[in-house]
Amino acid sequence: MAAQEDRLKDIIGHAKEYGFVFPSSEIYDGLSATYDYGQLGAELKNNIKTYWWKSMVQMHENIVGLDAAIFMHPDTWKASGHVDAFNDPLIDNKDSKKRYRADVLIEDHIEKIRQKINKDVAKGLKRFGDDFNEAEFRATNPNVLRRETEIKGIEDRMRDGLVNEDLAAIKQLIVDLEIACVVSGSKNWTDVKQFNLMFSTELGSVSGESAKIYLRPETAQGIFVNFLNVQKSGGMKIPFGIAQIGKAFRNEIVARQFIFRMREFEQMEMQFFVRPGEEMKWYEHWKAYRMNWHKALGFEDNAYRFHDHIKLAHYANAAADIEFDYPMGFKELEGIHSRTDFDLKQHETHSGKKLRYFDPEINESYIPYVVETSVGLDRMFLSVLTQALKTEKLADGSERVLMALPAALAPYKVAILPLTKKDGLPEVAREIMAELQLDFNCQYNEKDTIGKRYRKADAIGTPFCVTVDHQTLEDKTVTIRDRDTMQQDRVAITELFQIIDAKVNMRHLLKK
Repeated sequence: MAAQEDRLKDIIGHAKEYGFVFPSSEIYDGLSATYDYGQLGAELKNNIKTYWWKSMVQMHENIVGLDAAIFMHPDTWKASGHVDAFNDPLIDNKDSKKRYRADVLIEDHIEKIRQKINKDVAKGLKRFGDDFNEAEFRATNPNVLRRETEIKGIEDRMRDGLVNEDLAAIKQLIVDLEIACVVSGSKNWTDVKQFNLMFSTELGSVSGESAKIYLRPETAQGIFVNFLNVQKSGGMKIPFGIAQIGKAFRNEIVARQFIFRMREFEQMEMQFFVRPGEEMKWYEHWKAYRMNWHKALGFEDNAYRFHDHIKLAHYANAAADIEFDYPMGFKELEGIHSRTDFDLKQHETHSGKKLRYFDPEINESYIPYVVETSVGLDRMFLSVLTQALKTEKLADGSERVLMALPAALAPYKVAILPLTKKDGLPEVAREIMAELQLDFNCQYNEKDTIGKRYRKADAIGTPFCVTVDHQTLEDKTVTIRDRDTMQQDRVAITELFQIIDAKVNMRHLLKK
């Protein structure tokens, strides 16, 4: 646990030092669970958005984009179930006065048991080496089987308590598992209570119940209420999808762990409308597609896993998370949900407007079913930082801090570095930069030694450094340095575009 906390602190410290993420309103001592993206963070965030948008919209002729308003008619949230059912089960520790989500406390306890299983597997691998059969070990080892049975028992009890809204049973499970507060170390808990997560505000200058509206807690409803607008104006045929990137707001009482859980966050969602009865086929399709999208970034395969929901949301008949191994353990990165026809049917009922699709292939009118993919942009950002930030030992015994970002996502693609500030080198460097800026985000730096400038570029994830020296004036060649290999090659200025583009162009990610 201490190592995990240190890892998160390292990421937070690096993110602030180099301009990725700042505490919001810091000069006023900050605002809990809100953060600002700095100059490099904004670039990385935009690149992640571009990767998602291109892969979901540009690469699919049957998926189109939308940008819906944050404010929506309040009946929207009555119809969607958020007014009545958008709650978290919360529990307080009486000694520390800290508040927790009861289900997360239990899930963290389960994760500790899973870590024990992984340690047993690691011991087996160390003992038997190449002869180790992990699948057989997991299926036969008594310790593993006992712990798996323990996990299943806990999950069954939690599922029953959540589905039946038996909050007393959830508290009893926390008591029986002897879960302690991480701050006080005590097990002195209050009862579990439900808390609605929506922010409300007043529309217009007159306050009152009739003027009450909500900040949207999710972006999906803006897609559902525009289903017919998009379908008819775009001539869309089932199956088709509507994608959106936008801000959402949740009054999270338990908001912590850096940008993982915030009250203002950004979602990248796609709602895919399908013929009733075909939703599970598409559910499996999008599960596989979205997992491949994450793994295409080139990070470790074992950093991702699927986790089926213990309790399904009121709108779903199937749901799974793609979980990522954050510094605080495996947590949800993206959700894939089969939402049935719940949303469109609810909006049809509450609005009195028909939200149906006439399918010419079967000569039938119906309310489509929906398969949703929803990834938290801020969580995606944190997952990228988690995998990319590392400290490397070099051959000479020294170390370098490296942000090994996928080249297509890097804030700057190339750093232009004149060796000195005189002899015409800055002028030539500026000419090279002006040309490369037409295609790539570039950084110019003439401060410090060339070695220190290389280290700065490594720390912010810049894939290439181009050094302009006195030889450049003679033969129009430069030194180009690769961030990952640290290899330096002498190349003609005219070759720079091709070399850089071959590594940083997003087409290489999209082709995967």
